[in-house]
Amino acid sequence: MSTLPIEQSWLVIANLSSELHKKGIPIPKELNKDLGLVKSQIGFYKKDPSHPDMINEMAKADMSLNEIQGVLLSLAESYDKEFYEEWLDKLQRANRGEEIFKISDTQSRFIQNVPPGLSYAKITLRNPIAEDRVQEIAEYYGLIMEFDTDSTIALYGEKSNIQLALKEMAPFFAE
Repeated sequence: MSTLPIEQSWLVIANLSSELHKKGIPIPKELNKDLGLVKSQIGFYKKDPSHPDMINEMAKADMSLNEIQGVLLSLAESYDKEFYEEWLDKLQRANRGEEIFKISDTQSRFIQNVPPGLSYAKITLRNPIAEDRVQEIAEYYGLIMEFDTDSTIALYGEKSNIQLALKEMAPFFAE
């Protein structure tokens, strides 16, 4: 499947969020959750781009990504003008369809579009759990979380943060 410009924009935004987090800049908690939802919406669209419901999903994803982009760019600008301009340039190029981050063709078919420099973990729980507590842990560690199903969770972020979050989530695995 070919890469859509919105996928590159998502990759840039996900990496910007990670870089801001590394610099100690607090990211609003709902943004990582929203990034996960946008990734899911893009995936739904790619499954059947001709279906009217999928076209609506893509429009929603685009609007959400624009909102997230505005917040993160504002945080980047308040941190450092040069840092902001670097990321703004990457976003503008991605929005024009330029490939900013390469998506490896050798990835597992179950792990699609993991942003470069970020790690990925997929967790399958025995029983569905409340999203709030898991989301709280993911946000605390600056991770992007995506629910694949009620009992399958995908986490994106720095490897050390994923490991710490998984240790804190361990009691949920036994439930």
